[in-house]
Amino acid sequence: MNTTLYIVFIIFALSFTNCATTKTIQGTAVDQNTEWETLFNGKDLTNWTTKIHHYAVGDNHGETFRVNNNMIEVRYDQYEGDFDDRYGHLYYDKPYSYYHFSMEYRFVGEVHPGAPSFVVKNSGVMFHSQDPRTMPVEQDWPISVEMQFLAGITEGVDRPTGNMCSPGTDVVYEGQIDPRHCISSTSDTYYGDQWVTAEMIVLGDSLVTHIINGDPVLSYTQPQMGGGVAQRFDPAIKIDGKLLSEGFIALQSEGQPIDFRNIKIKNLKGCMDPKASNYKSYYVKSDPSDCQY
Repeated sequence: MNTTLYIVFIIFALSFTNCATTKTIQGTAVDQNTEWETLFNGKDLTNWTTKIHHYAVGDNHGETFRVNNNMIEVRYDQYEGDFDDRYGHLYYDKPYSYYHFSMEYRFVGEVHPGAPSFVVKNSGVMFHSQDPRTMPVEQDWPISVEMQFLAGITEGVDRPTGNMCSPGTDVVYEGQIDPRHCISSTSDTYYGDQWVTAEMIVLGDSLVTHIINGDPVLSYTQPQMGGGVAQRFDPAIKIDGKLLSEGFIALQSEGQPIDFRNIKIKNLKGCMDPKASNYKSYYVKSDPSDCQY
């Protein structure tokens, strides 16, 4: 897919996000909004799995991730002592490869005592992540790509959000592998506890586009294993140079309280045969095994 087609696809996908009208599939009118799958039921953490540094997979230490008022809250009020690098992630239990992901977040409160200064008004969502069940207890970060969320700290000082960070991974940016751990987006700076809408259009191991409040702010290609930052992983898992075509999605916890809501996904991989009953015109990756007749 060339650059022009990528841009066309982004515009097309964005129009799908905002359109509340219906379209016709196999002669049946279907509400556009029904094409989204809600990942969070608003009541509990069913279908989500925690992995927090120093703890076994599934141990939601201190109820770090909790549900309240139809939101997933990240809190540290039950932590004993300092933060002690208890970086955590909450993983949705199904991997995805080609998809449009959308959610809202807001920063609240103050960082937990002892958390490093870089986590102030800092969080994110990981994708193309390794399965948390493959992580040793003392692995600090999952091998993954992160859409990083930041908020302004000092008035007048730019601090964009929707950036890319790469624990145990690399990406190709502007035609070459970028050595930086994080690449800044072109987004505005958002202050305080306002809700921000963050979206990603992920096309397997090719193009990834970050979108903030409806505006594309960063694009890169070929996410792959490599780089540093992630520590104490199973060396059999990290194969540098291996392209990442799919993986798990995970909400981040690193010492800053944050709320997440309206977490949803539109799968872009499936049956592309118009004769099938489950054909979707917006799919971009064919999966013939998914077709139903």
